[in-house]
Amino acid sequence: MNSINPDDFRVVKNISLAQVPTEMDFNADEEEKEAELLKIQKKLSKRQDAMYAHNRYAILICLQGMDTSGKDSLIRELFKEFNPRGVVVHSFKTPNSTELEHDYLWRHYLALPEKGKFAVFNRTHYENVLVTRVHPEYILSENLPGIEKVEDITPKFWENRMEQINNFERHITQNGTLVLKFYFHMSKEEQRKRLLKRLENPEDNWKFSTGDLKERERWDDYMNYYEEAINKTSKDYAPWFVIPADDKDMARVIVAKIIWEEMQKLSDIVEPELDPKVKANIDVYKEQLKG
Repeated sequence: MNSINPDDFRVVKNISLAQVPTEMDFNADEEEKEAELLKIQKKLSKRQDAMYAHNRYAILICLQGMDTSGKDSLIRELFKEFNPRGVVVHSFKTPNSTELEHDYLWRHYLALPEKGKFAVFNRTHYENVLVTRVHPEYILSENLPGIEKVEDITPKFWENRMEQINNFERHITQNGTLVLKFYFHMSKEEQRKRLLKRLENPEDNWKFSTGDLKERERWDDYMNYYEEAINKTSKDYAPWFVIPADDKDMARVIVAKIIWEEMQKLSDIVEPELDPKVKANIDVYKEQLKG
């Protein structure tokens, strides 16, 4: 397998999604991809145990992409070697009545990871500058001052909202949370195949929603808004990585590799040592337990 360089996927300047490939050839067969993922999984799991014991940092993994882009299966496969106590997954749906009584970031603050843990946002706070831009009428449910009708939602509104998101991510990173954001870049043709598969395979029928077809009709709008959001919110402290997602297996390996490399930057993570007095009396405690 060709080597994976995380910087090849990091957004450091404005990009055009139309120019970014949705699939890359890493000269690897299915067995090689599986073996590589398992190798990284084991390293990540061991590192996560140390982070949990160290209890100073948290990691927030943000996953965004169109329907069928592979977010759910990545979560299932990537984190299965982790200690369950160290990973919490949140899938954000349409805000409920309680959430709508607060600002749009409130529910995301509540779901942030504790020190020592991972949180995975499967669909994230970015829905508030993606889905709501495609469907601006959703904003009216937030009951915001000065927003009485869709026409009141100006370009400045979206500029402000993205700056608010930048401030949110800056705040949590300054307080010990590593933020990594992944956009699963899938082609429209690949999505067509995956949606069709859901209809053709009875065991996958439950995954299909007619809403997927309605959102697919707005594909170009979504691509425009994803591109703008990524370009305006990929920062040194909270970078976006654009992952070619037409090959699900390879996408998982790339994401795992990026998380591993970024975790290495938290170089002060060490497992805590026993109190010297306790360590000096280990043999005494062993004898007590043998009695």
